[in-house]
Amino acid sequence: MVKTIDLRTPLSSENVLSLRAGDFVSISGSLITGRDKIHKYLAEHRPGKKDIPFELSGAILYHCGPLIRKTEAGYKIISAGPTTSMRVEMYEASVIKEYNLKGIIGKGGMGEKTLSALKENACVYFQAIGGAAVYLAERIKKVLGVWKLDEFGPAEAMWHLETEGFPAIVTMDAHGNNIHKDIENMSFKKFSELIGENN
Repeated sequence: MVKTIDLRTPLSSENVLSLRAGDFVSISGSLITGRDKIHKYLAEHRPGKKDIPFELSGAILYHCGPLIRKTEAGYKIISAGPTTSMRVEMYEASVIKEYNLKGIIGKGGMGEKTLSALKENACVYFQAIGGAAVYLAERIKKVLGVWKLDEFGPAEAMWHLETEGFPAIVTMDAHGNNIHKDIENMSFKKFSELIGENN
């Protein structure tokens, strides 16, 4: 049976450094969402604490554009699957450093620039379950707030979400390990062997 590590946000550097690529985790506490427009804004405008209504230091940033329904009781998350993380590779390293993020959640992994930022700033990348957007939405218990909704729209706004038992896997850790790269290298090696056998 695979052991699952329980994590609660905000994360500390000690929390992050205890994690290794391949660890299964269950995250409770708050998550912040951010896709392309939020990353671009954070990287280029560097808004201060007075502008961002949520605490980003120690936070986990989820690459997600949730499907939201507005009800009389407030906002309800209908779907919350991960988006492809490489879309924001050009911004991620500076955003991690500038805002002291301790975790990123997405799918597909990220590049060498982000991997270096994870090591330098004690941050970690989590792979969320692809194709399970409704299941992941059920792990989100409450919408705590939203920023840039009118300007960027619901999919690109920054949502502050309260989670309970949100599942993920550490695939890029703060020690330089990168499962995505390992799989790529193994695949290339196998492909090369198969090509060689057919020549």
